[in-house]
Amino acid sequence: MFVEVPAATASVHAEMPTAPSRVGGRVRRGLAPYLYLLPAVVLLIVWIYKPLGETIGLSFYKWNMVPTSPKVPVGMDNYARVLSLPELHQALRNTIVYVLAFMVFSLLLPMVVALLSNRVAGRWKTLYQALIFVPFLITPVAGSAIWRWLFNPEGGTIPRVAATLGFELGNVFREPGLAMLGVVLIVGWQMLGFGVLVISAGLAGINPDYASAAALDGASQATITRKITLPLLSPTLVFLGLMTILLGAQWAYPIIDIVTQGGPSGASTNIYYLLYQFGFQNFDAGLSAAAGTLFFLGFGLIAVVFVRVSDRLSFYDN
Repeated sequence: MFVEVPAATASVHAEMPTAPSRVGGRVRRGLAPYLYLLPAVVLLIVWIYKPLGETIGLSFYKWNMVPTSPKVPVGMDNYARVLSLPELHQALRNTIVYVLAFMVFSLLLPMVVALLSNRVAGRWKTLYQALIFVPFLITPVAGSAIWRWLFNPEGGTIPRVAATLGFELGNVFREPGLAMLGVVLIVGWQMLGFGVLVISAGLAGINPDYASAAALDGASQATITRKITLPLLSPTLVFLGLMTILLGAQWAYPIIDIVTQGGPSGASTNIYYLLYQFGFQNFDAGLSAAAGTLFFLGFGLIAVVFVRVSDRLSFYDN
């Protein structure tokens, strides 16, 4: 006995997807977000993780960077050598001094400038912040050349002004006691605008109702800043502090290379310029790779600790 199926019902059954096709559609939809991330992951592997792995591998060899010369395995000798070098100890001390000095230009001064400019209304506020941010847009090479010309002991503007005030500066970038101070001044001049921009963005994210309510209760402006604004600004300050610790030595490297070359007698060098000297002046790629690996591990440990304690240092509006 045969039962005739209506044509409409047959067409509906014919259009229903089979179980494998439904599973395949779910798989494609599940993979779609990862496909968007694939280009970024590929670039990270090619430009970050692959060179990092090659650097760690190179740290166990002795090689003079000549393509025709063989790489000689030396085990842990490069690490033992780099840890015993007095140049490394001096560069580490200088790097710590640089980071502490940069905190003034990336945290303290930007906080003061941002709080003051926040009281300026209208277009003048935007103009004021833009003028402060302009030095950050100048390339380090061009900025260093300008400052070297300003500090030129033979007719430079700053030595002439200092002479009129009764001070003899001499060659600032060749004086052991002043070379590092000159580098800090140049880097701080460039990074001040970045710090002001970041802190101004943090201030813009604070709800003004808190300050208004406190003012109605009789709180002064200083009390509002100390008790309300700064605690709510703490995540931004923690971020700037972490960036200064991790990137301060990188910020100083091009300035050091242009104006002091690490001198005099290593007085202004830092760990990144020391890596450059090991690899491209002494042509000791293994020693440079070993030092770079140690610095990577050190900064990685600092970043992990800083991120772990950041929740205790930050106050969130939630």
